[in-house]
Amino acid sequence: MPETTTPPRMRAMSQDVPGGPEVLKLIETDRPVPGPTEILVRVHAAGVNPTDWKTRARGVYVNGVRPPFRLGFDVSGVVEAVGAGVTVFAPGDEVFGMPRFPHPAGAYAEYVTGPARHFTLRPAGQDHIHTAALPLAALTAWQALVDTADIRPGQRVLVHAAAGGVGHLAVQIAKARGAYVIGTARTAKHDFLRGLGADELVDYTQQEFAEVIRDVDVVLDPVGGDCSIRSLRTLRPGGVLISLIPPDETFPAEQARAAGVRAVFMLVEPDQAGLREIAALVDSGQLRAEIAAAVPLAEAAKAHELGETGRTAGKIVLSVATNQH
Repeated sequence: MPETTTPPRMRAMSQDVPGGPEVLKLIETDRPVPGPTEILVRVHAAGVNPTDWKTRARGVYVNGVRPPFRLGFDVSGVVEAVGAGVTVFAPGDEVFGMPRFPHPAGAYAEYVTGPARHFTLRPAGQDHIHTAALPLAALTAWQALVDTADIRPGQRVLVHAAAGGVGHLAVQIAKARGAYVIGTARTAKHDFLRGLGADELVDYTQQEFAEVIRDVDVVLDPVGGDCSIRSLRTLRPGGVLISLIPPDETFPAEQARAAGVRAVFMLVEPDQAGLREIAALVDSGQLRAEIAAAVPLAEAAKAHELGETGRTAGKIVLSVATNQH
């Protein structure tokens, strides 16, 4: 009889049912194999995002995939192997990316596969923890502010939840593009945001932002709902509101048109060119992710508990490999 070999194994976080953070469990499973045009990455760190805990709680991905599944999109690691036809990477390359979004990527694991062009080389001189915080949040900010709004020097940009994962990166990207940046955040986070370059800050718990902010060209809104509606009042004619929350019947598209502005919903996409731009900003010292917490892979439930408080500044990251440098 021919010899049989046991597939290499790995650790990963998985869930069998929807629910709270406690449904996340550490399992051992077969290591994935890269298909044509894919790479296998040994994960050093994986970013944690609101889409992760929302998916965990409702038990379904945007595209309808249901448990059992593994969460996570943000990856920073080292190429272990390449599939047929891959020419842009080789084993040993250090990469980061957001593979397959919004389809399951399974980044809460020791290894992950994904299309080669959903990754790029990670920024030089930055550790894996900080790099893993970037892909989904920074690409969201980049695609909203640059690709969608095409912000220009001197324009006024309002970033809601400015101290959050997307928000604090959006503040820096907008500043790098020469914009005047206004942020909404609690007063306790204002010094942090001034350190990132924010020009003006409003504590939304103390002031009605729509009463004190005017003549804005672009609003980036990761909050949605009534915040989107009130934000229309801050825009100057021809301005644009970019919502990161899937629209419902309250989405103010018609109100925006009546007011001479636009309101659009944007969902981030895998984007190698955008990742390269983000890496360049990091390398030039214009962009850095703030790490709210770095949590071991096996304690992913704790990371979700922390994220769901809504009170962190910056990003939460899972530390997967023992050496993050």
